[in-house]
Amino acid sequence: MIAFLFKRLLATIPVLLVVVVVVFLILRLTPGDPAAVIGGDNASSDDIARIREQLGLAKPLVTQFAIWIGKVAEGDLGYSYFMNKPVWELIAQRVEPTLSLTVATLILAVVTALPLGTLAAWKMGGWLDRGVMAFSVTGFSVPVFVVGYVLIYVFALELNWLPVQGYVRIAHGFWPWLRQLILPCLALALIYVALLARVTRAAVSEALTEDFVRTARAKGISEAQVLFHHALTNAAVPIITVAGISAAQLIGGVVVTETVFSIPGLGQLTVDAVLSRDFPIIQGVVLLFSGVYVALNLLVDLSYVVLDPRIRY
Repeated sequence: MIAFLFKRLLATIPVLLVVVVVVFLILRLTPGDPAAVIGGDNASSDDIARIREQLGLAKPLVTQFAIWIGKVAEGDLGYSYFMNKPVWELIAQRVEPTLSLTVATLILAVVTALPLGTLAAWKMGGWLDRGVMAFSVTGFSVPVFVVGYVLIYVFALELNWLPVQGYVRIAHGFWPWLRQLILPCLALALIYVALLARVTRAAVSEALTEDFVRTARAKGISEAQVLFHHALTNAAVPIITVAGISAAQLIGGVVVTETVFSIPGLGQLTVDAVLSRDFPIIQGVVLLFSGVYVALNLLVDLSYVVLDPRIRY
């Protein structure tokens, strides 16, 4: 296990390196100059050239990358071009809203999808099964921002039950914090509930055909225990696998959701940085998201040992 963990950690280094190289090149090869944005419409070519020199953008790309990656290795993500603050400080200020939205969405998706998928597998071919499948198709078909605007119109504007936009930190009270997250969590969780429910249905339905399920029923074990203890437990590996892979979609969904609901998180920070061509922020946030995604995949691999004793590394 220790050897496997060490090898996987080493394997993440080239993955992250490829990510940072691709992002670095894309930012600098696409149209748009941060120096021109900073200089404004009235800036002369000399002013723009001077700003580029101050920002280090006049150096060759290889030199720029070497300087940046050297600072990253020391734990320094650089300074924002426009906010004139360390990127780490800006990320630290925005991480709570994104973390709150992500964790709440995952909890809501898992708590909703697992029972739905399990019951759909139990009643395969019935009205509940058809309803879950229809919901899954709808969840995959409707974009997050469309769901978000519909929820805002119905629950915030028409019924006036929930706030429209913004974020309240958890330090200001649990209920104000949770109340502000209800609509964005519902909008973001729709696609993941649909995905996990469908995968759960397929995995549990296959487990229900196994011999151990028939043996459990022959022993007189209740149907609830058969479904949620025996079948769902043995179907956990594919469910966990899909949940881990869908983390990449969740990161993209967070960016859209935070923009729709004006949540000052990392997604909104990324959008603002892209619009202003703030290279250090974009690179820092992408590197952070990539590291989180790699770590989640590693945790999924390690969870196999716990979920299925037959798996050994």
